[in-house]
Amino acid sequence: MPFTTFGHAAGLSPALVRAAVDLGFQAPPPIQTDAIPAVLRGADVLGSAQTGSGKTGAFALPLLELLQRSPSPRPRRTRALVLVPTRELAAQVGEVLRSLAQHLPQPLKIAVVFGGVSVNPQMLALRGGADVVVATPGRLLDLVDHNALQLGHVDLLVLDEADRLLDLGFANELARVLALLPPRRQTLMFSATFPPEVETLANTLLRDPVRVHVPATPGNEPVIVQRAIQVDAARRTQLLRHLVKENGWQRVLVFVATKYAAGVVAEKLYKAGVFATPFHGELSQGARQQVLDEFKDERWEVVVTTDLASRGIDIAQLPVVVNYDLPRSAVDHVHRIGRTGRAGESGLAISFVTAASEAHFKLIEKRQGLSLPREQIAGFEPTEVAPPPAPGNGGIKGRRPSKKDKLRAEAARNA
Repeated sequence: MPFTTFGHAAGLSPALVRAAVDLGFQAPPPIQTDAIPAVLRGADVLGSAQTGSGKTGAFALPLLELLQRSPSPRPRRTRALVLVPTRELAAQVGEVLRSLAQHLPQPLKIAVVFGGVSVNPQMLALRGGADVVVATPGRLLDLVDHNALQLGHVDLLVLDEADRLLDLGFANELARVLALLPPRRQTLMFSATFPPEVETLANTLLRDPVRVHVPATPGNEPVIVQRAIQVDAARRTQLLRHLVKENGWQRVLVFVATKYAAGVVAEKLYKAGVFATPFHGELSQGARQQVLDEFKDERWEVVVTTDLASRGIDIAQLPVVVNYDLPRSAVDHVHRIGRTGRAGESGLAISFVTAASEAHFKLIEKRQGLSLPREQIAGFEPTEVAPPPAPGNGGIKGRRPSKKDKLRAEAARNA
């Protein structure tokens, strides 16, 4: 069904439908066909679908439609709040909302606020109020403490990437934000994964929610080819350079375990003739945004990043993702490789498997129902021998709750 037909049938205004089509919306994905009508009916929604499935449109379109149906009060009051875990996701969601709202007959003011930059320009931007606020929890609370923002009139709350919002460090802030909101409101929760602590929070916040679960199926799952390449740990950078040059890759997102590793690997690649740059949390917000913009414009061949970039960053037609260091958990593996194969495009995800990480990768395969053949690249055949198995689960986050998980769950119960 074309988006035009679906949008009119679902109850979206012609202006919103036109804006969506201008943004490239074609046939609506399942998460949108199920969630948008439910949101427009006023229902709470718990939405789950794999990364890159169109979740932002599933809440952005009905949110704007509902705001259009009632005139903006004077002075403006914040009627919709979208909470996200990262600065990059805040900027991305704000950009989508502004693009969709550009043709609306009733202009809406959309504010995007996040930490890592001066609070003063954001306070100035909020003068006169805002209809929609997209925010990370910490900066939102800063603005409330500065009396730049009030949340007592929020009718619609969206928690995007809800599992990340419950990560240690977000849970307490989220609880404080929730305490400032009116109890009678519509609440939407969207995420690619719903671990137990998110289910606990959903049971607390949502009233008779419409559950929209879109499992990965042959008809809607991203077309991502996965490869596992065996290599000695010390030769991973050389192999990465070889693969980039041999295959003529124009853009590659490479995941490493630490900020330090991001800088080291990027520097080695750059010195070896590959246009590479690091991306991690210690960069200023301006520098981070510049890296993303230049990467999207294909001015960098390789961006070496931590898990900071594993969620909420949408880079159209990103062909390749490489796990230089394996992710800690199977869930993180899903989010990392989900940066490619988006919006119907195909993608390639490569994992470097060393002798020391073989057991760890087998656990990731088991959790994901995978069984990948191990490849070796001529000239980079591994010589290392696997160390003796360590006690425990090999470092991968398992199904039994850790101390960190218990803290998150406790914070959710107290929210």
